[in-house]
Amino acid sequence: MKEVAALIKQRLGRNLQPYDIWYDGFKSRSEMDPAELDKKVMAKYPTKEAFVADLPQILMKMGFTKEKAQFICQHVDVDASVGAGHAWGFQMKSDNALLRTRIGAKGMDYKGYNIGIHEFGHNVEQTISLHLVPNYFLNGVPNTAFTEALAFVFQKRDLDVLGIKDNNTMKSHLLALDNLWSSYEIMGVSLVDINLWRWLYSNPNATPEQLKEATISIAKDVWNKYYADVFGSTDEPILAIYSHMISSPLYLSAYPIGHLIDFQLEQQIADKNFANEVQRIFEQGKIIPQLWMNGAVGTPLSIEPTLN
Repeated sequence: MKEVAALIKQRLGRNLQPYDIWYDGFKSRSEMDPAELDKKVMAKYPTKEAFVADLPQILMKMGFTKEKAQFICQHVDVDASVGAGHAWGFQMKSDNALLRTRIGAKGMDYKGYNIGIHEFGHNVEQTISLHLVPNYFLNGVPNTAFTEALAFVFQKRDLDVLGIKDNNTMKSHLLALDNLWSSYEIMGVSLVDINLWRWLYSNPNATPEQLKEATISIAKDVWNKYYADVFGSTDEPILAIYSHMISSPLYLSAYPIGHLIDFQLEQQIADKNFANEVQRIFEQGKIIPQLWMNGAVGTPLSIEPTLN
């Protein structure tokens, strides 16, 4: 991680700060003008209805047939959120999945669109793994990390869908670096989440103030153990920032595992039909994780593909 940190430091032209744990510069969009991206997206999606109408086209651009794209989209409802994006699955085949993302008064900006594509990836998984599994009782995925993986896979294709091609010859290497750094960040947050709930079980009568103090203390401990040598500072509380720890207990660890699955899925589908592979992989349903991974990519879940 020190080598990646040194590269980020070189790219930024300054010493790393704790907030650089969220460094986003390995992504294609980092070289683009955010205002121009907003302008392009707002022109394309001035309303929620415009976004909804385009969802089948988004899937067809990813390789889904018109019939399959329409089938998936007829099982997805879209709401304009006032907060963060969200995707909510469904248990009955007669019900629809819900996609929520920010759509402002002037239309959807790039951030809302990027989040929307991520959430749409969840909805595609939710639809396939309910309607196309071999048996209803297999509906779903092994755990939430697996739906996060497809959401990440979709999210990375947001610019392609907009017609913006990334011709960078270093693209695959940059994606590996982005995956590694993103995993590094969220793994630390996950450790805070896990250790916080261990503390709560040992202190069931804790007050909100005690919970706050414990969260900050645990975050500093995790930082000092895994990040201080890389960033050159100690006792940083920044890993305590995620409200998920309380609002969605023990969910955060799904993200780093999702990043690892995402990377292995990308390698699997790189030279194949994207849509066919997505359907084949996610119609396996809710079987045990390593059996799912072997069926999906032929190997167990591993960090090795990212490191290699």
